[in-house]
Amino acid sequence: MQKINRNVVLALLSLTSLVFLLFQLCYYKFYLSPKNGAAFSKARGSQSGQDSTRWHVVRKFLGLISSHNIPVYLIDPLILGLVDKDIEQIRSSPDGPSPECKYFCAPRDFTTFALLDKTWKHDVGLFRSAEKMGFQWLKIINKDPRLDGMDDLSGMEIPLHYIFKLASHAIHLVVFYERSGNFLWHGPLRLKQHMDRKFVPFRKLHFGRHPGAYEKPELLLVSIDDLKVQIPKNPSSFLEEMSHSRFLECRYREARAFFQLYPDDASLDAVEFRKKAKSLLHLAALTLNNLGVKFWLSSGTCLGWFRQCNVIPHSKDVDLGIFIRDYKADIIPAFQKAGLPLKHKFGKVEDSLELSFQGEDDVKLDIFFFYEEDDHIWNGGTQAKSGKKFKYLFPKFTLCWTEFVELKVHVPCETLQYVEANYGPEWKVPVKTWDWKSSPFNVQDNGIWPIDEWDNVIQIF
Repeated sequence: MQKINRNVVLALLSLTSLVFLLFQLCYYKFYLSPKNGAAFSKARGSQSGQDSTRWHVVRKFLGLISSHNIPVYLIDPLILGLVDKDIEQIRSSPDGPSPECKYFCAPRDFTTFALLDKTWKHDVGLFRSAEKMGFQWLKIINKDPRLDGMDDLSGMEIPLHYIFKLASHAIHLVVFYERSGNFLWHGPLRLKQHMDRKFVPFRKLHFGRHPGAYEKPELLLVSIDDLKVQIPKNPSSFLEEMSHSRFLECRYREARAFFQLYPDDASLDAVEFRKKAKSLLHLAALTLNNLGVKFWLSSGTCLGWFRQCNVIPHSKDVDLGIFIRDYKADIIPAFQKAGLPLKHKFGKVEDSLELSFQGEDDVKLDIFFFYEEDDHIWNGGTQAKSGKKFKYLFPKFTLCWTEFVELKVHVPCETLQYVEANYGPEWKVPVKTWDWKSSPFNVQDNGIWPIDEWDNVIQIF
């Protein structure tokens, strides 16, 4: 057998080692690099055995937006729920390293942040920087409802949501806009035809299925898992808002069609009444909000919003609904203190309660209290002269926010069913002569108040 040359063997071994090293470098570059969706090291969450991919993606995202001076804040409900339980400890804890990754290391698909539109100019430089850091991104745009009105249905589009994807995690950035009712609004997440619907599992997103309305939050800078981040100062209040945040836009397109059939009343009396009704509604909302009493637009006021995006000029009053469970004895004195004297009080808390307050001139505020049964909701009415009782039945409903006469206010989410219950299938046709005892589609007799109760259940001032 020929003797093997030692130099040849060493050369072959060196070549093999070099090839293997090049293979490792290529494998890292194309398969383990963050640009190509690899998992990060799990060292950050090792103490609890959790994956640190999410923590690293959030850290890189916060670094990205910080370098572009974009003030975002955390609105992820799952993290805020955990934070809320530890809020006092988080507020008082030092900024030193935390012993474990408790909040950002749970393996989830998304982490959600919010951005106020007015604090950023949508600089394209952010997206270039994001791409250099390995992020893929997607922008979701839609029409700006703030520009819609009776004279113009705007076609202008605005950014509503951004998705920044890196490795196996994505950041959902929700864009909030200020509305004229002095509240924040975010739009729906609607993908256009050309968009990649497999980019992320969109159905798992916490925000965007419906538009939402929120109060402007006070923010708190905290350290969570060694990351500096802003959060709502009161996480539990924000989470409560989120659970009831669904927002409905006024239907301007349908309102324009309505006014083509039934021209709007532009008389001086109509203009003056709408002005007074708007002022009364704002005062009523301020009074009830200060008491913490939830209310909604009811009867003719709700119909005006739904049908014509305005107060019905021949209605002559403002109508609100309140669930009887939200009744407070402070309501009457609070309205009297606000300058609205009590005009009448019918019924009692246990049955058919109704309050009416006198506004400016002949404009009055009617508050109807609603009672919940197993399969329906109802409010009552009383005829003062005879003591006859009436009941108005509605299908069960939930409450949504809307913007009406520059006010953030509740309406029934199932507005069509609510309006049809009260006004019947012909609700689109204006009716100027209305008898509250017989005209409503959902009215029924409900007996007579006993004479010995009249002094208590029929009070006129």
